[in-house]
Amino acid sequence: MNRLPLDGITVVSLEQAVAAPFATRQLADLGARVIKVERPGAGDFARGYDESVHGQSSYFVWLNRSKESVTLDIKTPGGREVLGRLLDGADVFVQNLAPGAARRLGLGADALAVSHPGLVVCDISGYGNDGPWAGHKAYDLLVQCETGVVSLTGSPEEPAKVGISIADIAAGMYAYSGILAALYERRATGAARPVEVSLFEALSEWMGSPMYYTAYAGTQPERVGAQHATIAPYGPYETADGRTVLLAVQNAREWASFCAVFLDDAGLAEDRRFHRNSARVAHRAELNAIVAARFAELGAEEAVELLDAAKVANARLRTVGEFLDHPVLAARNRWRDVDTPGGPVRALLPPATPRGLVPRMGPVPAVGEHTDSVLRGLGYDEAAVSVLRADGAV
Repeated sequence: MNRLPLDGITVVSLEQAVAAPFATRQLADLGARVIKVERPGAGDFARGYDESVHGQSSYFVWLNRSKESVTLDIKTPGGREVLGRLLDGADVFVQNLAPGAARRLGLGADALAVSHPGLVVCDISGYGNDGPWAGHKAYDLLVQCETGVVSLTGSPEEPAKVGISIADIAAGMYAYSGILAALYERRATGAARPVEVSLFEALSEWMGSPMYYTAYAGTQPERVGAQHATIAPYGPYETADGRTVLLAVQNAREWASFCAVFLDDAGLAEDRRFHRNSARVAHRAELNAIVAARFAELGAEEAVELLDAAKVANARLRTVGEFLDHPVLAARNRWRDVDTPGGPVRALLPPATPRGLVPRMGPVPAVGEHTDSVLRGLGYDEAAVSVLRADGAV
Protein backbone atom coordinates (compact mmCIF):
# COMPACT_ATOMS: atom_id res chain seq x y z
CA MET A 1 0.00 0.00 0.00
CA ASN A 2 1.38 3.40 -0.99
CA ARG A 3 0.30 5.53 1.97
CA LEU A 4 1.53 9.09 1.43
CA PRO A 5 2.61 11.40 4.26
CA LEU A 6 -0.42 13.72 3.95
CA ASP A 7 -3.10 11.05 3.47
CA GLY A 8 -6.05 12.07 5.64
CA ILE A 9 -5.30 15.80 5.42
CA THR A 10 -7.98 17.89 3.71
CA VAL A 11 -7.12 21.27 2.19
CA VAL A 12 -9.73 23.78 1.06
CA SER A 13 -8.29 26.47 -1.15
CA LEU A 14 -9.79 29.69 -2.50
CA GLU A 15 -6.99 29.96 -5.01
CA GLN A 16 -6.19 31.54 -8.31
CA ALA A 17 -3.24 32.24 -10.59
CA VAL A 18 0.09 30.74 -9.42
CA ALA A 19 1.28 31.11 -5.82
CA ALA A 20 -1.51 29.36 -3.90
CA PRO A 21 -2.11 26.66 -6.56
CA PHE A 22 1.63 25.88 -6.53
CA ALA A 23 1.58 25.42 -2.75
CA THR A 24 -1.53 23.23 -2.73
CA ARG A 25 -0.42 21.10 -5.66
CA GLN A 26 2.63 20.09 -3.67
CA LEU A 27 0.39 19.16 -0.75
CA ALA A 28 -1.69 17.07 -3.16
CA ASP A 29 1.46 15.39 -4.49
CA LEU A 30 2.08 14.13 -0.95
CA GLY A 31 -1.43 12.77 -0.52
CA ALA A 32 -3.55 15.65 0.78
CA ARG A 33 -7.08 15.94 -0.51
CA VAL A 34 -7.16 19.40 -2.09
CA ILE A 35 -10.57 20.91 -2.81
CA LYS A 36 -10.06 23.83 -5.15
CA VAL A 37 -12.87 26.40 -4.93
CA GLU A 38 -13.38 28.23 -8.22
CA ARG A 39 -15.80 30.82 -9.54
CA PRO A 40 -18.86 29.41 -11.30
CA GLY A 41 -18.43 29.59 -15.05
CA ALA A 42 -14.85 30.30 -16.07
CA GLY A 43 -13.26 29.23 -12.79
CA ASP A 44 -9.68 30.16 -11.88
CA PHE A 45 -8.69 32.92 -14.31
CA ALA A 46 -5.37 31.14 -14.90
CA ARG A 47 -7.36 28.64 -16.96
CA GLY A 48 -7.52 31.35 -19.62
CA TYR A 49 -3.86 32.41 -19.74
CA ASP A 50 -3.25 30.43 -22.95
CA GLU A 51 -4.55 27.42 -24.88
CA SER A 52 -1.24 25.71 -25.58
CA VAL A 53 -1.81 22.32 -23.86
CA HIS A 54 -4.60 20.52 -25.74
CA GLY A 55 -6.57 23.76 -25.61
CA GLN A 56 -5.74 24.38 -21.94
CA SER A 57 -3.48 26.82 -20.11
CA SER A 58 0.10 25.70 -19.57
CA TYR A 59 0.09 27.37 -16.14
CA PHE A 60 -3.12 25.66 -15.08
CA VAL A 61 -2.05 22.19 -16.19
CA TRP A 62 1.26 22.61 -14.34
CA LEU A 63 -0.30 23.76 -11.07
CA ASN A 64 -3.53 21.85 -10.60
CA ARG A 65 -3.15 18.10 -10.95
CA SER A 66 -4.60 15.82 -8.28
CA LYS A 67 -7.17 18.38 -7.12
CA GLU A 68 -10.96 18.37 -6.91
CA SER A 69 -12.64 21.39 -8.51
CA VAL A 70 -15.77 22.79 -6.86
CA THR A 71 -17.50 25.91 -8.16
CA LEU A 72 -18.94 28.25 -5.53
CA ASP A 73 -20.09 31.84 -5.43
CA ILE A 74 -19.08 32.53 -1.86
CA LYS A 75 -20.86 35.88 -1.90
CA THR A 76 -24.22 34.08 -1.94
CA PRO A 77 -25.76 32.66 1.24
CA GLY A 78 -25.82 29.17 -0.26
CA GLY A 79 -22.21 29.40 -1.38
CA ARG A 80 -21.10 30.57 2.05
CA GLU A 81 -22.99 27.72 3.70
CA VAL A 82 -21.25 25.20 1.46
CA LEU A 83 -17.87 26.76 2.17
CA GLY A 84 -18.59 26.65 5.89
CA ARG A 85 -19.33 22.93 5.67
CA LEU A 86 -16.16 22.38 3.69
CA LEU A 87 -14.12 24.18 6.35
CA ASP A 88 -15.79 22.14 9.10
CA GLY A 89 -14.07 19.05 7.68
CA ALA A 90 -10.80 20.69 6.62
CA ASP A 91 -7.36 20.74 8.18
CA VAL A 92 -5.96 23.58 6.07
CA PHE A 93 -7.48 26.64 4.41
CA VAL A 94 -5.45 28.52 1.79
CA GLN A 95 -6.45 31.74 0.06
CA ASN A 96 -4.82 34.26 -2.25
CA LEU A 97 -7.82 36.41 -3.12
CA ALA A 98 -7.54 40.11 -3.92
CA PRO A 99 -6.17 42.30 -1.09
CA GLY A 100 -8.57 42.40 1.85
CA ALA A 101 -11.21 40.19 0.21
CA ALA A 102 -10.90 37.28 2.65
CA ARG A 103 -11.26 39.55 5.69
CA ARG A 104 -14.31 41.26 4.22
CA LEU A 105 -15.89 37.82 3.73
CA GLY A 106 -15.17 36.81 7.32
CA LEU A 107 -12.43 34.43 6.17
CA GLY A 108 -9.44 36.10 7.77
CA ALA A 109 -7.21 34.14 10.10
CA ASP A 110 -8.52 35.86 13.24
CA ALA A 111 -12.17 35.16 12.42
CA LEU A 112 -11.48 31.54 11.46
CA ALA A 113 -9.46 31.00 14.65
CA VAL A 114 -12.73 31.57 16.53
CA SER A 115 -15.07 29.59 14.25
CA HIS A 116 -12.60 26.83 13.31
CA PRO A 117 -9.87 26.72 15.98
CA GLY A 118 -8.24 23.55 14.62
CA LEU A 119 -7.86 24.92 11.09
CA VAL A 120 -4.43 25.92 9.75
CA VAL A 121 -5.08 29.12 7.79
CA CYS A 122 -2.59 30.23 5.14
CA ASP A 123 -2.95 33.71 3.65
CA ILE A 124 -0.90 34.53 0.55
CA SER A 125 -0.81 38.21 -0.34
CA GLY A 126 1.22 40.63 -2.39
CA TYR A 127 2.72 42.86 0.29
CA GLY A 128 1.33 41.48 3.54
CA ASN A 129 -2.06 41.70 5.26
CA ASP A 130 -1.12 44.90 7.05
CA GLY A 131 1.28 47.76 6.50
CA PRO A 132 1.14 50.64 3.99
CA TRP A 133 0.94 48.40 0.90
CA ALA A 134 -1.60 45.88 2.15
CA GLY A 135 -4.11 47.04 -0.45
CA HIS A 136 -1.71 46.99 -3.42
CA LYS A 137 -2.28 44.48 -6.17
CA ALA A 138 0.84 42.42 -6.82
CA TYR A 139 1.71 40.43 -9.90
CA ASP A 140 4.95 38.58 -10.42
CA LEU A 141 6.73 41.12 -12.62
CA LEU A 142 5.68 43.99 -10.37
CA VAL A 143 7.21 42.24 -7.36
CA GLN A 144 10.37 41.46 -9.36
CA CYS A 145 10.64 45.20 -9.95
CA GLU A 146 9.90 46.27 -6.36
CA THR A 147 12.48 43.89 -4.88
CA GLY A 148 15.21 44.99 -7.29
CA VAL A 149 15.43 41.69 -9.16
CA VAL A 150 14.89 43.34 -12.54
CA SER A 151 17.68 45.83 -11.84
CA LEU A 152 20.07 42.86 -11.61
CA THR A 153 18.85 40.93 -14.64
CA GLY A 154 19.55 41.63 -18.29
CA SER A 155 22.32 43.35 -20.20
CA PRO A 156 24.20 46.52 -19.24
CA GLU A 157 22.01 48.36 -21.72
CA GLU A 158 18.61 46.96 -20.75
CA PRO A 159 17.12 45.29 -17.67
CA ALA A 160 15.01 42.14 -18.08
CA LYS A 161 12.55 40.15 -16.05
CA VAL A 162 13.33 36.61 -15.00
CA GLY A 163 11.74 34.27 -17.52
CA ILE A 164 9.65 32.32 -14.98
CA SER A 165 7.30 33.50 -12.22
CA ILE A 166 9.85 33.55 -9.42
CA ALA A 167 7.87 35.74 -7.00
CA ASP A 168 4.85 33.45 -7.24
CA ILE A 169 7.00 30.33 -7.04
CA ALA A 170 8.90 31.66 -4.01
CA ALA A 171 5.66 32.52 -2.20
CA GLY A 172 4.18 29.13 -3.06
CA MET A 173 7.23 27.33 -1.72
CA TYR A 174 7.17 29.25 1.57
CA ALA A 175 3.42 28.69 1.90
CA TYR A 176 3.94 24.96 1.35
CA SER A 177 6.73 24.68 3.92
CA GLY A 178 4.89 26.94 6.36
CA ILE A 179 1.76 24.79 6.15
CA LEU A 180 3.79 21.63 6.76
CA ALA A 181 5.41 23.26 9.81
CA ALA A 182 2.00 24.38 11.14
CA LEU A 183 0.57 20.87 10.68
CA TYR A 184 3.54 19.42 12.52
CA GLU A 185 3.05 21.88 15.40
CA ARG A 186 -0.69 21.15 15.51
CA ARG A 187 0.02 17.46 15.82
CA ALA A 188 2.56 18.10 18.62
CA THR A 189 0.66 20.76 20.59
CA GLY A 190 -2.91 20.86 19.30
CA ALA A 191 -2.51 24.51 18.35
CA ALA A 192 -3.28 25.54 14.76
CA ARG A 193 -1.06 28.50 14.05
CA PRO A 194 -1.88 30.66 10.98
CA VAL A 195 0.69 31.10 8.22
CA GLU A 196 1.14 34.36 6.31
CA VAL A 197 3.27 34.69 3.18
CA SER A 198 3.65 37.64 0.85
CA LEU A 199 5.15 37.57 -2.62
CA PHE A 200 7.24 40.63 -1.74
CA GLU A 201 8.76 39.13 1.40
CA ALA A 202 9.31 35.74 -0.22
CA LEU A 203 11.30 37.27 -3.07
CA SER A 204 13.02 39.66 -0.64
CA GLU A 205 14.55 36.59 1.03
CA TRP A 206 15.89 35.45 -2.34
CA MET A 207 17.58 38.85 -2.73
CA GLY A 208 19.88 38.13 0.24
CA SER A 209 23.19 37.99 -1.61
CA PRO A 210 22.82 41.18 -3.71
CA MET A 211 21.25 42.88 -0.69
CA TYR A 212 24.34 42.32 1.47
CA TYR A 213 26.72 43.02 -1.41
CA THR A 214 25.06 46.38 -2.08
CA ALA A 215 24.69 47.36 1.56
CA TYR A 216 28.34 46.75 2.41
CA ALA A 217 30.16 47.26 -0.88
CA GLY A 218 28.38 50.53 -1.52
CA THR A 219 27.30 49.60 -5.05
CA GLN A 220 24.99 46.95 -6.40
CA PRO A 221 26.15 44.13 -8.69
CA GLU A 222 26.20 45.13 -12.34
CA ARG A 223 23.91 43.67 -14.99
CA VAL A 224 26.10 41.37 -17.05
CA GLY A 225 23.64 39.27 -19.02
CA ALA A 226 24.12 35.55 -18.50
CA GLN A 227 27.43 36.07 -16.69
CA HIS A 228 27.68 36.06 -12.91
CA ALA A 229 27.86 39.58 -11.56
CA THR A 230 30.38 38.87 -8.79
CA ILE A 231 32.24 35.71 -9.91
CA ALA A 232 34.48 35.33 -12.97
CA PRO A 233 34.85 33.48 -15.22
CA TYR A 234 31.25 32.38 -14.86
CA GLY A 235 29.07 32.59 -17.93
CA PRO A 236 28.50 31.67 -21.60
CA TYR A 237 31.00 31.49 -24.43
CA GLU A 238 30.45 30.67 -28.09
CA THR A 239 32.30 27.72 -29.58
CA ALA A 240 33.73 27.32 -33.08
CA ASP A 241 30.65 25.37 -34.22
CA GLY A 242 28.22 28.08 -33.12
CA ARG A 243 27.08 26.43 -29.87
CA THR A 244 27.14 28.08 -26.45
CA VAL A 245 28.84 26.52 -23.44
CA LEU A 246 28.78 27.97 -19.92
CA LEU A 247 31.48 27.46 -17.34
CA ALA A 248 31.77 28.34 -13.67
CA VAL A 249 35.05 28.75 -11.80
CA GLN A 250 34.31 28.89 -8.07
CA ASN A 251 37.66 28.76 -6.29
CA ALA A 252 41.45 29.03 -6.60
CA ARG A 253 41.92 25.32 -7.28
CA GLU A 254 39.48 25.36 -10.17
CA TRP A 255 41.02 28.54 -11.55
CA ALA A 256 44.48 26.99 -11.62
CA SER A 257 43.17 23.84 -13.27
CA PHE A 258 41.17 25.85 -15.80
CA CYS A 259 44.27 27.80 -16.79
CA ALA A 260 46.50 24.73 -17.07
CA VAL A 261 44.10 22.31 -18.78
CA PHE A 262 41.58 24.37 -20.71
CA LEU A 263 43.54 27.53 -21.54
CA ASP A 264 46.85 25.65 -21.78
CA ASP A 265 48.53 28.49 -19.88
CA ALA A 266 49.28 27.52 -16.28
CA GLY A 267 51.12 30.78 -15.64
CA LEU A 268 47.96 32.82 -16.19
CA ALA A 269 46.69 31.62 -12.82
CA GLU A 270 49.27 33.85 -11.08
CA ASP A 271 48.73 36.89 -13.28
CA ARG A 272 47.98 39.80 -10.90
CA ARG A 273 44.94 40.75 -12.98
CA PHE A 274 43.39 37.35 -12.42
CA HIS A 275 44.97 35.70 -9.36
CA ARG A 276 41.86 36.08 -7.18
CA ASN A 277 38.16 36.29 -7.94
CA SER A 278 37.76 40.00 -7.10
CA ALA A 279 40.64 40.79 -9.47
CA ARG A 280 39.08 38.69 -12.23
CA VAL A 281 35.78 40.53 -11.80
CA ALA A 282 37.60 43.87 -11.94
CA HIS A 283 39.36 42.80 -15.17
CA ARG A 284 36.38 40.91 -16.60
CA ALA A 285 36.72 42.32 -20.12
CA GLU A 286 40.37 41.27 -20.44
CA LEU A 287 39.65 37.84 -18.99
CA ASN A 288 36.64 37.30 -21.24
CA ALA A 289 38.70 38.13 -24.30
CA ILE A 290 41.22 35.42 -23.40
CA VAL A 291 38.59 32.80 -22.58
CA ALA A 292 36.45 33.62 -25.62
CA ALA A 293 39.45 33.28 -27.92
CA ARG A 294 40.11 29.79 -26.61
CA PHE A 295 36.47 28.74 -27.03
CA ALA A 296 36.53 30.03 -30.59
CA GLU A 297 39.20 27.40 -31.35
CA LEU A 298 37.06 24.50 -30.06
CA GLY A 299 33.84 22.75 -30.96
CA ALA A 300 31.27 22.41 -28.20
CA GLU A 301 32.00 18.73 -27.52
CA GLU A 302 35.74 19.31 -27.42
CA ALA A 303 35.30 22.28 -25.08
CA VAL A 304 33.13 20.27 -22.70
CA GLU A 305 35.62 17.41 -22.68
CA LEU A 306 38.44 19.77 -21.72
CA LEU A 307 36.36 21.46 -19.03
CA ASP A 308 35.45 18.06 -17.61
CA ALA A 309 39.12 17.08 -17.65
CA ALA A 310 39.92 20.27 -15.73
CA LYS A 311 37.10 19.47 -13.27
CA VAL A 312 35.46 22.81 -14.06
CA ALA A 313 31.66 22.90 -13.89
CA ASN A 314 30.01 23.51 -17.24
CA ALA A 315 26.72 23.35 -19.09
CA ARG A 316 25.32 23.66 -22.57
CA LEU A 317 22.89 26.48 -23.20
CA ARG A 318 19.78 24.47 -24.02
CA THR A 319 16.42 25.57 -25.36
CA VAL A 320 13.23 24.53 -23.59
CA GLY A 321 12.71 21.96 -26.34
CA GLU A 322 16.14 20.49 -25.66
CA PHE A 323 15.39 20.46 -21.93
CA LEU A 324 12.29 18.34 -22.62
CA ASP A 325 14.61 15.68 -24.07
CA HIS A 326 17.28 16.07 -21.39
CA PRO A 327 19.16 12.82 -20.87
CA VAL A 328 19.13 13.16 -17.07
CA LEU A 329 15.33 13.30 -16.94
CA ALA A 330 15.06 10.28 -19.20
CA ALA A 331 17.74 8.23 -17.43
CA ARG A 332 16.26 8.95 -13.99
CA ASN A 333 12.74 8.09 -15.18
CA ARG A 334 11.29 11.45 -14.10
CA TRP A 335 8.40 11.64 -16.57
CA ARG A 336 4.84 10.43 -15.91
CA ASP A 337 1.55 10.78 -17.79
CA VAL A 338 -1.19 12.88 -16.22
CA ASP A 339 -4.75 13.09 -17.49
CA THR A 340 -6.37 16.45 -18.27
CA PRO A 341 -9.78 17.34 -19.71
CA GLY A 342 -8.06 17.88 -23.06
CA GLY A 343 -6.08 14.65 -23.05
CA PRO A 344 -2.99 13.18 -21.35
CA VAL A 345 0.18 15.23 -20.85
CA ARG A 346 3.69 14.49 -19.64
CA ALA A 347 4.49 15.74 -16.16
CA LEU A 348 7.62 15.67 -14.05
CA LEU A 349 7.68 13.87 -10.73
CA PRO A 350 7.94 16.21 -7.70
CA PRO A 351 11.59 16.99 -6.86
CA ALA A 352 11.30 15.82 -3.24
CA THR A 353 9.57 12.52 -2.52
CA PRO A 354 10.28 10.25 0.46
CA ARG A 355 12.10 7.16 -0.73
CA GLY A 356 9.87 4.21 -1.48
CA LEU A 357 6.70 6.29 -1.93
CA VAL A 358 4.97 7.04 -5.21
CA PRO A 359 3.67 10.63 -5.34
CA ARG A 360 0.12 11.23 -6.43
CA MET A 361 -0.01 12.25 -10.09
CA GLY A 362 -3.76 12.58 -10.46
CA PRO A 363 -5.77 14.27 -13.20
CA VAL A 364 -6.13 18.00 -13.77
CA PRO A 365 -9.82 18.79 -13.11
CA ALA A 366 -12.30 20.49 -15.38
CA VAL A 367 -14.10 23.53 -13.94
CA GLY A 368 -16.52 22.30 -11.28
CA GLU A 369 -15.91 18.66 -12.16
CA HIS A 370 -16.30 17.54 -8.55
CA THR A 371 -18.99 19.96 -7.39
CA ASP A 372 -21.79 17.41 -7.25
CA SER A 373 -19.75 14.65 -5.64
CA VAL A 374 -18.37 17.01 -2.99
CA LEU A 375 -21.82 18.40 -2.23
CA ARG A 376 -23.19 14.90 -1.82
CA GLY A 377 -20.32 14.16 0.55
CA LEU A 378 -21.36 17.19 2.59
CA GLY A 379 -24.90 15.85 2.91
CA TYR A 380 -26.70 17.78 0.19
CA ASP A 381 -29.32 15.72 -1.63
CA GLU A 382 -30.29 16.19 -5.27
CA ALA A 383 -33.06 18.65 -4.45
CA ALA A 384 -30.73 20.80 -2.34
CA VAL A 385 -28.11 20.80 -5.08
CA SER A 386 -30.76 21.93 -7.56
CA VAL A 387 -31.66 24.84 -5.29
CA LEU A 388 -28.01 25.87 -5.03
CA ARG A 389 -27.72 25.81 -8.80
CA ALA A 390 -30.91 27.80 -9.28
CA ASP A 391 -29.61 30.44 -6.84
CA GLY A 392 -26.26 30.66 -8.67
CA ALA A 393 -24.39 29.46 -5.57
CA VAL A 394 -22.57 26.65 -7.43
